[in-house]
Amino acid sequence: MPAYLITHAESRRGDILVEDDDLVLSLTEQWARLSDATGIVLAVPITQVASVMRVDDQKDHEPAPQEG
Repeated sequence: MPAYLITHAESRRGDILVEDDDLVLSLTEQWARLSDATGIVLAVPITQVASVMRVDDQKDHEPAPQEG
C-alpha cells in the first residue's frame, strides 16, 4: 500500500503519514497533493513542507517506466 511521510518545514510535530491503496503524489509550485480514486486526500502548501518521502515497502510494485 502506498504511504508517504510529509515532514513539516518548521516542526516535527506537524509531520503527517498518509496511506491509501490508490495514493498518488503530485507536486506543483504551490502545493503537495495526495489523491486517490475519489479525489484529493490531502493538500499542503509547499512552503510548509520540508520533505515528502515514500515510506512503504515498494517490492510489490512495478518499477517506474524509464525514458529513453
